[in-house]
Amino acid sequence: MAVFMVEADPAPADGAAPDRPVIQTSTALVGDGQDIARARHLAAGFLTRVQAEHGIPVSQRAMDLTQLVVSELVTNARKYAPGPVLLDLRISESVVEVVVWDSDPVLPVARAADAGRVGQHGLEIVMAVSQGFEAQREPVGKRITARIALADDPDGAIGGRWPL
Repeated sequence: MAVFMVEADPAPADGAAPDRPVIQTSTALVGDGQDIARARHLAAGFLTRVQAEHGIPVSQRAMDLTQLVVSELVTNARKYAPGPVLLDLRISESVVEVVVWDSDPVLPVARAADAGRVGQHGLEIVMAVSQGFEAQREPVGKRITARIALADDPDGAIGGRWPL
């Protein structure tokens, strides 16, 4: 079950009014064999609604890369961690943040490039197409966050990288 939310940012500490809404959706994936496809569809639907309901431009590249990143991160979570996987998608500034939580506390590490290796390139792909990437331990499990630019640069290139 997915939840689509729009709520105001919490008021800043100085008491000023919130400056923009938080646009996000979340779902729990329970391992029924359809999780990866369901997660990709959720991502595509979320970005489509962001464009239609909020007027935020989303490039086709961002749409495609978001689905790819969601697919890779959910696949890894399902493969290496028991139990449910939580997927959060949210708009932050000019990026979509893809956040995946799973119960395994071991942080992923990208492998060294190896043209002869078959498979296990998912994390390398995610890091290559994301503008920001972070893996952090939680009290239970870990949380992986990848940030993808919503718009392409005017010359058609992917937007620049910046830290999380």
